Amino acid sequence: MKNPNFTYGTLALLLAATLSACGGGGGSPGTTVGNTGNGGSGGGTTTPAAPSVGVTLVGANGQASGALSGATPLTVRAVVLDASNKPVPNALVAFTSSATLAVFAPESGTALTDASGTASITMRAASLAAGGAGSVTATATLPGTATTVSGSANYSVNATALSFSAVRLDTASIDAYGSTLVSVDLLANGAKYTGQQVNVSFSSACVTAGKATLAASVATNMGTAQTVYRDQGCGNNDVITVSSDGVATPAAASLAIAAPSAASVQFAEAVPNDKSIVIRGQGGINRTETATLRFRVFDVFGRPLAGKAVDFRVMPEGVVTLNKARDNTDANGEVITTVNSGTMPTSFRVHATLPGTATANRPDITTASDSIVVTTGQLVQRAFSLSVTKANVDGTFDSGTSTPASVANILIADGFGNPVADGTPVVFQTNIGAIGSSDRGGCLTVNGGCSVDFRVQNPRTALPNLPATPCNTGSGPGVSPDSTRPGVATICASTTDGTNTQFAKTTITLSDNILARVYVNGSTTPASGDPIDLGDAPAADPKVFTLQLTDLNGNPLPADSVVAITGLSGATLVEITPAKVGNIFAVHSSGTAPNGSTHRVTLNAATKPCTAAAKATFNVSVTTPRGDTSSKAFTMNFTCP
Repeated sequence: MKNPNFTYGTLALLLAATLSACGGGGGSPGTTVGNTGNGGSGGGTTTPAAPSVGVTLVGANGQASGALSGATPLTVRAVVLDASNKPVPNALVAFTSSATLAVFAPESGTALTDASGTASITMRAASLAAGGAGSVTATATLPGTATTVSGSANYSVNATALSFSAVRLDTASIDAYGSTLVSVDLLANGAKYTGQQVNVSFSSACVTAGKATLAASVATNMGTAQTVYRDQGCGNNDVITVSSDGVATPAAASLAIAAPSAASVQFAEAVPNDKSIVIRGQGGINRTETATLRFRVFDVFGRPLAGKAVDFRVMPEGVVTLNKARDNTDANGEVITTVNSGTMPTSFRVHATLPGTATANRPDITTASDSIVVTTGQLVQRAFSLSVTKANVDGTFDSGTSTPASVANILIADGFGNPVADGTPVVFQTNIGAIGSSDRGGCLTVNGGCSVDFRVQNPRTALPNLPATPCNTGSGPGVSPDSTRPGVATICASTTDGTNTQFAKTTITLSDNILARVYVNGSTTPASGDPIDLGDAPAADPKVFTLQLTDLNGNPLPADSVVAITGLSGATLVEITPAKVGNIFAVHSSGTAPNGSTHRVTLNAATKPCTAAAKATFNVSVTTPRGDTSSKAFTMNFTCP
């Protein structure tokens, strides 16, 4: 039956109301990017259906969960539906977190939807200590379009409490230089934590001391960390400690390690390093009455052995005092003992023995030190030796600061002929010229000796006993006035220990460069005449004569001056010897008596056999090292029988 009041306008109104109530045909959770449709001619507005992304969080048991921790990762699932509420396969989904509490696997945080429109990714706590809340957002890009749609879900993060299991050792005790496997489990809520690798640190006292090895840090594998402990001579019980940044309480285990066996004892050093000490009560500069000896003990692997007893004894016994008969090696395998000198000079050795190391085939392990010498150490006058490199130098010019005319050397020994200690000071003084250096007037001994330079300069004339020196002052043995001979410098060297003074003196002659006097055949009177006449000699025999050559003060010419026969006529030279002026020390403390160089000259007649007497003439020339030449003329007659 028709309703007379029903019209087509009424139908349109009812249809528009129905569509408005249905929300435009339904939809899915999420934000939709699309167009707004026209509801129809009835004037109502509708929103057409749009794509959507639904996000859910699932635990390891497959149940929905929003609780994330280091021990319980979550799977993030995003379901992508199109506007028709159908799954969208092969859509690219990017996952992001609103906080830094979580990380994704894979790290890119992207995945493609499968045939059911689902994309999944694993979300883990960013660290074991992470805590708080955040949201995860999945943004999908629909294939073939630029349309994106997203959805999100909230989660919370609880810090993961980790702990260690008991530390496990394959063997609780090992032999010296043995090894064992060390293992520990990483636990979360009483179960192995395998969510991610955690670095576990291993340490021990022996490892720190360099007497054992193990890996300092090991990453867990399936919740277990393992390393090998290897002994390197620890020789004691060691505690292995396990720790990690994510674990509040470390774990530890004790390992018993057998001590290694001693293999050798070696002498290391003696102090003083010259292995010489002085007789008790003698003292001396830089000398000591005590020797310190150091030995080292090694095990069978050649490593220093700590805590080992060592016995000492002196050989021969009784010559010195041994201050310590036993010592135990330190961490470096070292022991020391000391010895004091006695009242007699001697030499000795210290023997070091490892008690309890004897076997059926050998006695206890033993070694001996180097020989230690006991001497007086006190220098003595009879072993105080002074010398110069040149005794007669050219005194006609100043030497300069870098080219000494001569060098004075001192050698000093103690009463047993041993060089005195290094650093013994020696003072030098002179009454002519200069000696020493600008920073000191002497020298310090090294290996019992030292040297200073002597140079020619003013003053060139001595004053009696000035300066005052140990050599010219007082009345003790060896004290005498300085030389007052013209051109002769007196050099005094001395040293003292505050009580006793030892000294020695020598001379250096400042020679002239001109041959002034000639003494023939040992005469004490200089030859006169010009030329000097040597008289007659048989032509059949060689003419042999001696000449002593001096300067104007009766002193020798400078050392190394060349003596030659020149201008020879009526004779031939056989030889002149020596051909140079040597080192000649002053033998006269005053006056000008001859103290020159003596030379032997041999001549032959020019004509043999002799038919008539013949006259021979020649010069004796002297050339100094500086090239100054002077001469004397000579004549003689060769006669026939």
